[in-house]
Amino acid sequence: MDKSSICIVIPAMNEELTIGAIVSSIVNSGYEVIVVNDFSIDDTAKVAAKAGAKVMSPINNLGAWKATQAGLRYAKKLGFNVVITMDADGQHDVNDIKYLGDAYKQGADIVVGNCTERGSTGRHIAWSFFKTINKLPINDITSGFRLYSEKALHCLTSREATMFEYQCVGVLIMMRNLNLSVKEVAVSMSERETGASRIFHSWLAVAYYLLYSGLLSATKAFPTKKERYLNRLTGLNDFE
Repeated sequence: MDKSSICIVIPAMNEELTIGAIVSSIVNSGYEVIVVNDFSIDDTAKVAAKAGAKVMSPINNLGAWKATQAGLRYAKKLGFNVVITMDADGQHDVNDIKYLGDAYKQGADIVVGNCTERGSTGRHIAWSFFKTINKLPINDITSGFRLYSEKALHCLTSREATMFEYQCVGVLIMMRNLNLSVKEVAVSMSERETGASRIFHSWLAVAYYLLYSGLLSATKAFPTKKERYLNRLTGLNDFE
């Protein structure tokens, strides 16, 4: 793929210790970077901008998904047709972008970077739970290392997608229900060096995640009037 057609979006909150090195490695690899500074109280925005990123700084805390969606919308406005999301904590390797790109060139609309060896017991419980109830063809459901095609961007920048709170179960369900192709590829992931996971930092957070995403699955996984569901997303019915 032409690197100039790809944008990397990174939501970040209080990641000043890692964001500079991540942005530098991406910029040095030839990609455009958008960092969504999600109401950080440290120097995340300043460090990211100095490293070469375009920085968005919303005036309120958006949360992981809405910050990501803001970045997707900005990338789309700038004319990018392919967007890759990465985490701000240094877990993802820019060199693995090529594996996501290979799957995209084979026709995938969304490619998920898979590393099932990582994670806590809570993370693995969540993966098993949602893979069972939703029959999603993805093992690493909570991976934030993803590639989105133009069709996927059209969907995920819509008002319909704003209801999500996480870039995982809801996004995958929406893609499947809109008949978009979802693939998973193996990538390497490093351990988080600083901070804590927004979802898996405590059992209370895991319980909230399971409850929220479980309710979302129940209401959105199997829509009874699919055509109406599709038509609420402007233009997406043309992708059928």
